[in-house]
Amino acid sequence: MPKYQEIANILRTRIKNKTYPPDSLLPNQIDLVEEFQVSRMTIKKAIGILSMEGLVYSQRGAGTKILNHPFVDRDTTTLTEYVGLSTEMRKAKRQLTSEVIDFQVAFPNKEIQEKLMLTEEQPVYKIIRLRILEGRPFILEHTYMPVHLVPNLKRSHLETSIYQYVKEELGIQFVGAYRTISADKSSLYDQKYLACDPTDPVLEIQQIVYQKNGSPIEYSRSRNRYDTRVYSYLDVQR
Repeated sequence: MPKYQEIANILRTRIKNKTYPPDSLLPNQIDLVEEFQVSRMTIKKAIGILSMEGLVYSQRGAGTKILNHPFVDRDTTTLTEYVGLSTEMRKAKRQLTSEVIDFQVAFPNKEIQEKLMLTEEQPVYKIIRLRILEGRPFILEHTYMPVHLVPNLKRSHLETSIYQYVKEELGIQFVGAYRTISADKSSLYDQKYLACDPTDPVLEIQQIVYQKNGSPIEYSRSRNRYDTRVYSYLDVQR
């Protein structure tokens, strides 16, 4: 793990346990350089990670302020983050496993054709996975990927990290994602795998991920229990 990520993890822990309380200032960069025995650029990168997560806000001449973050004690993902859940939880040193519920190759219906810019003759992987965080049901994912863009996808990849296979073994680069967020009633799948009650609302994140040449490589629907996970977006005037 790069040194700046290690430092970001340490600073994040200090923020969450209120060693650095809300509305206080992070130690200045010179003090952090001395504490961690690294360059100032490394400290800037670490603080940059915390800024992207909405934990701190840096302003020239005023230092770096610990934001009064109302979601700091919940599982929170920034909406601009799309490295994949496996990578996200690995960075946080949390145990994530995957239960494969469905894995098949099928021809896409009209909706999937439109989302992934495919013809009806171009097959897709249809994947349903339950992501289990530290032994508890976390997210139910419905994922579609074109077979010709992600060849030789195996169950073993689904049980670990699809993105790791796509990025590291296939060499595909992601450049962006389009997301929509909506509330929905729990489905029978949600009730079975996420332990939702029939009256429970579910937060659904629809996502289309684009590769470097601009073509979509994934369409997914992530179903989240209303009381388990939140998504954040930090919007500040620079």
